[in-house]
Amino acid sequence: MKKIALIYMGGTFGCIGEPLSPMPADAFLPKLKHVLPLDMHIDCFVAPAIRDSSACTAPDWLALIQQIQSLQLQHYQHFIIIHGTDTLSYASAVLAQFMGQSAHIVLAGSQYPLLNIQGDNTREFTDAIDNLNFALTSVLKSSVGVYLAFHHQLMHAQTVLKVHTTELRAFDGLDANKQMKPVLTPYIVQDADINRSAQFNCISLMWQPLSPELQCQNLRNLLADLPDVIILQGFGTGNIAISTELINTLKEIQQHGCAIVLTTQVSFGCIDQRYAISAWIKDSGLLLSNCLGHADLYAKCLKMYLQYGSAANWATHWNDEVI
Repeated sequence: MKKIALIYMGGTFGCIGEPLSPMPADAFLPKLKHVLPLDMHIDCFVAPAIRDSSACTAPDWLALIQQIQSLQLQHYQHFIIIHGTDTLSYASAVLAQFMGQSAHIVLAGSQYPLLNIQGDNTREFTDAIDNLNFALTSVLKSSVGVYLAFHHQLMHAQTVLKVHTTELRAFDGLDANKQMKPVLTPYIVQDADINRSAQFNCISLMWQPLSPELQCQNLRNLLADLPDVIILQGFGTGNIAISTELINTLKEIQQHGCAIVLTTQVSFGCIDQRYAISAWIKDSGLLLSNCLGHADLYAKCLKMYLQYGSAANWATHWNDEVI
């Protein structure tokens, strides 16, 4: 019988009380074990950080990956991750970018807690048990890779996006049965990576229908303390109306060591430069997103930051594993 490692990381799934807050892991796991299928070999583990997922950051996910990679050395190859829904798409993308095709990993969460307010019994209405059982079945049937299981949908983890705040069908993404070129090579996470990731600073700017002059002013406000990467979310296929001043500002930002990545604010689909308004991009030095969504782009930038350091090295490796 295949061993499954179930790692609990908090989220609505394990919340109790009013207002909802994560139940302490040592109290929650015995309750969780009562609802696990008896015909599966499931070992439960506590993630390095238990918190509301809206508070999760890169070090939390990298510590989780390090835990998974440690469990792989103990001959676990099938993993269920219980995670909160607020940043579940980001957790999914980071695991996909860093784990590659090295294990069978399914993330899951819920819109309603497993337990009642008191935490002494299962909730009368919950999607937690259903989502968990679906994830457990999926992790044994799916091929190697990272997936999200939610409301009877199994999706490629790099593509998922939370599309509803309260409905049971809270996520959308590419169906796991459809072909996708995944990240192949895993990244072995070290303690130094976790520590360094705490300094990773990424700003995503959703382009607004403003004049190039105002856009330029907004960008120049960042010059005093630039992040590691600025993600520009253009319109449509990545279109941005430009001016000479704006081009010069973007170049100045790049000269200060900040990477600039162009993507689209549209949820699904790739960017391209088939419109004349985007002709300037060819000689701009901007990195063009080849990712499968906003969370996937964040995850790739984090990985580039850890692998290659300064933005000057990013361009050389940006298309090493084109999705």
